[in-house]
Amino acid sequence: MSVVLMPILVLAVAGLLFGLLLAVASKLFKVEGNPLEASIDQLLPQTQCGQCGFPGCKPYAHAVVSGEADVNHCVPGGERVMLQIADLMGVEPKAIEEEPSAPMVAFIREDECIGCTLCIKACPVDAIVGAPKQYHVVIAEDCTGCTLCVEPCPVDCIDMLQTPELLEHWSWPLPGTARAELAHERKYGHA
Repeated sequence: MSVVLMPILVLAVAGLLFGLLLAVASKLFKVEGNPLEASIDQLLPQTQCGQCGFPGCKPYAHAVVSGEADVNHCVPGGERVMLQIADLMGVEPKAIEEEPSAPMVAFIREDECIGCTLCIKACPVDAIVGAPKQYHVVIAEDCTGCTLCVEPCPVDCIDMLQTPELLEHWSWPLPGTARAELAHERKYGHA
């Protein structure tokens, strides 16, 4: 009887030891999520604007890694972010879906605002301040121009205005870039 029990006991102890070893190794070498997905998420502007067709930057990063979305859907990030994501993924860069336009910022006409707070709830970056039944104001420096606050407004008192290019933010465009072509077009297009 002991001849049969001894191999069974040895196998049971060996199985227990290997099980414990695997449990410890799984805790030590555990990887939280996909590191490529986390890297892409860090490159994105974190505006959670939904202009890419996904509810936020993290779901868009997951879609890019899984192959459900292309690298060119982030409108606020523009060409710079698209090139970084394409480089990280090792794929060819693609043209940006929307034409680059001048930066926009939301503006609330205070005399028409009823203080419903729907725009505050819709703003993904908390750029709108105000209280219920009070006027609301947009903090222009924080506004990303995502236009998510415009649709929920029941009195249509939010306008998207072009932000002026201030002297302290202006820089000389590098030759051969889209910005240099735009400057040339503006300079000689009015003649």
